[in-house]
Amino acid sequence: MFVGREKEINALEELYKEDRFQFVVVYGRRRVGKTTLLSKFCEGKPSLFFTADESIDSISLERFSKMIFSHYALSGLSNFNSWEDAFTFVGQKARNDKLILVIDEFQYLVNANRSIPSLLQRLIDHQLIDTKLFIVLCGSYVSFMEEEVLGYKSPLYGRRTAQFEIVPLDFFNSRKFFPRYDLQSQVMTYGILGGTPQYLSMFDESVDVYENVERKCLQKMSHLYEEPIFLLHQELREPSTYNSILSAIAQGNTRVNKISTRLKMESAKVSRYIDILMGLKIVEQVKPEPIGRTSRESIFKIKDNFFRFWYRFIFENKGFVEQGMEHLLLENVIKPSMNEYMGQVFEDVSLQFLRWMNVQDKLPFTFKMSGKWWGNNPLKKREEEIDIVAYDEENILLGECKWWNELVDISVLNALMEKGTLFNFKSKYYVLFSRVGFTQKVLELAKASDNVLLFTMQDFSYVE
Repeated sequence: MFVGREKEINALEELYKEDRFQFVVVYGRRRVGKTTLLSKFCEGKPSLFFTADESIDSISLERFSKMIFSHYALSGLSNFNSWEDAFTFVGQKARNDKLILVIDEFQYLVNANRSIPSLLQRLIDHQLIDTKLFIVLCGSYVSFMEEEVLGYKSPLYGRRTAQFEIVPLDFFNSRKFFPRYDLQSQVMTYGILGGTPQYLSMFDESVDVYENVERKCLQKMSHLYEEPIFLLHQELREPSTYNSILSAIAQGNTRVNKISTRLKMESAKVSRYIDILMGLKIVEQVKPEPIGRTSRESIFKIKDNFFRFWYRFIFENKGFVEQGMEHLLLENVIKPSMNEYMGQVFEDVSLQFLRWMNVQDKLPFTFKMSGKWWGNNPLKKREEEIDIVAYDEENILLGECKWWNELVDISVLNALMEKGTLFNFKSKYYVLFSRVGFTQKVLELAKASDNVLLFTMQDFSYVE
């Protein structure tokens, strides 16, 4: 199922139409759909698609040679003597005719032979630039691709004609995997699986969300049961420490000092591990928007919803699964805490919705910046937090998101307006997002005001 990559595939097609040499870099964390995207792009076009692995250099060159010989139906030839010979041969084949060369998992090729970036740079500058070769270097180790391929210290710096960071799908594309689910089930599924296409394709919309969780996440033989552990083992040497840090963050320890206290580890060491997790796009640093009396302390959150769900509910409860008690884990641990867990997810989806509204020019003003805010309230002498802030130079929109079973009442709106006094903007707008709706008093106030906006989960259905 090819969903949500229309922008990327269209951009690749436009580059292909230019009928000249192209050097494209595609990168993003594992399982995010890079290979599927490139396979779709190559359909019906002359192409060579090579997936590198952790083999030694000579074996990789042998595999690369066999792929080329097979493509051109050449028999009786030995391997190329060098990567230079192999790339030169491919370049000659593309001198007058278009040819796509995809090298997937490029980091493995370079790990085995550090001279390959320099070799490619020299060949691009002196030979390949005059061909119709369309080179795509693709990699899953994001920090490697950003530093060793795109970075200014890389021999390949400045040679690319385009780059694509492939990120997980947003909620509005993710929900397309489950057209028969209602909106609440779609939001919950996104909260559990995130926007990773491979994970989304594993849930079966003929059964409800919780049954999918039990079947696909809590069964020992299921693919998703140990997926985070598997991915960390592929990328890291000390997965046990990273597991502990991710578990601490998932349990609500979002600041370095709290993680350090939980793990009894020095803050500086924790920070180094977190930097690596951020390089893998598993963890992200969140800072309050720079307005008002902003807190100086940033927080860390697990960027991928599935990792967050897994470390929140499964990592420290694997004993249930090992004993065949997965249903007990679902009923006694996951379900009772699901509303609390979904609060952050609802905030994220609500902000995605506001950004869509902003692009569609459906808000009172067009904001330039958006995010979260927390900071000091000098009157109450306490730290305040606001789920969503969106603003330009003169206007601000403040939002509160409630994944509650009951209607949101006037006290929530009053509290949000009180927080609004902390900011000095010409115009202030207040927006409430509710899972189920609002009390009559809130509805009446919003109808009488031009600066109060109300949205329920059903409004998400308007996003195409």
